Amino acid sequence: MSITGIKGMNDILPGDVETWQFLENHARRIFRAYGFAEIRVPVVEKTELFCRSIGETTDIVEKEMYTFDDKSGHSLTLRPEGTAPVIRSFIENKLYARDSVAKLYYLGPMFRYERPQKGRYRQFHQIGAEILGVEDPKIDAQLLAMLSHYFEAVEIGDVELQINSLGCPECRPGYRKALTAFLEERLPALCDDCRRRYLTNPLRVLDCKVPGCREATAGAPAMLDHLCEGCDSHFARVQGFLRDLGTPFVVNPRMVRGLDYYSKTTFEMVTNSLGSQNAVAAGGRYDGLVEDLGGPALPGIGFAMGVERLVLMKNSQQVEPPRPELFIAALGEAAANHAFRLMTSLQRRCIHCEMDYEGKSLKSQLRRADKLRARHVLILGESELTAGTAPLRDMDGGTQDLLPLAGIEELLAERWTVG
Repeated sequence: MSITGIKGMNDILPGDVETWQFLENHARRIFRAYGFAEIRVPVVEKTELFCRSIGETTDIVEKEMYTFDDKSGHSLTLRPEGTAPVIRSFIENKLYARDSVAKLYYLGPMFRYERPQKGRYRQFHQIGAEILGVEDPKIDAQLLAMLSHYFEAVEIGDVELQINSLGCPECRPGYRKALTAFLEERLPALCDDCRRRYLTNPLRVLDCKVPGCREATAGAPAMLDHLCEGCDSHFARVQGFLRDLGTPFVVNPRMVRGLDYYSKTTFEMVTNSLGSQNAVAAGGRYDGLVEDLGGPALPGIGFAMGVERLVLMKNSQQVEPPRPELFIAALGEAAANHAFRLMTSLQRRCIHCEMDYEGKSLKSQLRRADKLRARHVLILGESELTAGTAPLRDMDGGTQDLLPLAGIEELLAERWTVG
């Protein structure tokens, strides 16, 4: 009996991985331009980190985390999201002492136990970015402009930036009280999950996808109507800066986030092409999180993108796998040995080169070169070795040159761009 993979944890195969590399490479390039540095944190953290940061009444902590005891009896969890581990590392390594502003980004797998479906898996991947140390609304606008820039760069156009404000500890209690009173009158119309959490986490009821709950909460109070003066001013200035930067957005007063640490600006990149899993990127401010986790009282803001969902959106524009610069078609043992040495020499110069290893006919080798979409084919046989020259075919241009075998490595290296 063969061993299969774990349900909801998928292989990323050649032919698909090129799309992932495309998305990741663009993230690195664009994020660096905005001053971000990459950080890599472990996939396993102490369970307490997520209970304190995400909130013990969230669905993630209550139902979705992969938690286990190690051999020493410590409770550990596979990370369900990236912000808390980054903040933990930021505090533990005193990155705040290096610079008053920290801009960090990460790429990697996250883990949540939930029903696998299109765009949502038990092992999934995120690309995220965090800014720590700046409260000014200009930094909110810059982060959102960078996110929009990324979607433009990877040519994913069916997205809309939606923003909201979740207030702060000063104004949110009043809103929470008004929302709870509203929901209490509509409890019979709510689903079991919403009836369970309307007292502990009432904002999450607004995010429920069950049609009956959405209908019952259609007239719910809006956080925007309960903002204190400071939060109202902050949100207005964020919108003003976004307009100045030419970054389109819409205000969605029903938007909430599933994690307890968010405050003030929150946002999502939403698409109509993925069904119910319509958020492909999301984030917001978390001005109290660093202090809650034992660090200095520094503000923060960040986002995460779901790579699987980006890949689903990008699949209509399939990213082609890399093409070999050269395929060497060798006929006979002596020519194959010469081709092997030449190929290895070119590969050491970082030139993508392939050859046949099985002594197949020239026709079969040329079919293989065509299947690999090789840009050039060098034909090498006994007569070419004797003459000291070999034909090089340009497979795109349909031309052919006769090249000397002596010094051919240097000649080809000068001719082709190393990539």
